[in-house]
Amino acid sequence: MYSIRRLRCQKCELIHHELPDCLVPYKRYQADVIETAIDDPGGPSDLPADDSTLLRWRDWFYTLAEHWLSFLISLIRQQKWELPVNGLSDRSLSVRQRIGQMVGGECGWLSRIVQPLANHHYWIHTRSACLSGNG
Repeated sequence: MYSIRRLRCQKCELIHHELPDCLVPYKRYQADVIETAIDDPGGPSDLPADDSTLLRWRDWFYTLAEHWLSFLISLIRQQKWELPVNGLSDRSLSVRQRIGQMVGGECGWLSRIVQPLANHHYWIHTRSACLSGNG
């Protein structure tokens, strides 16, 4: 069980939730497990998820990665962070390689994407409610 702190920004007066670096919003596995599945399409057999889950994670990542990359570039420019943004739109590189150029390719790269996006309210949630009948 995790305790997520709620913080009010003194600048914008919005409430932000402090996301621990081991979590990915709305996912039930740790970020490093999802990251391993994305990085190794053959997939190590010791991951604690079935093949359909691994496939869904990869599909989820590659569906949203361009979107995340755009928001990260926007955040870097808005916040005037000292991170490179040149070459990130180079389509000769895969989206995973471009993200690696921005946040590094070593272990923890998914957390380094997720945290700023979620903490700045750029995370698109994957929950949905479905009502049936006349209700």
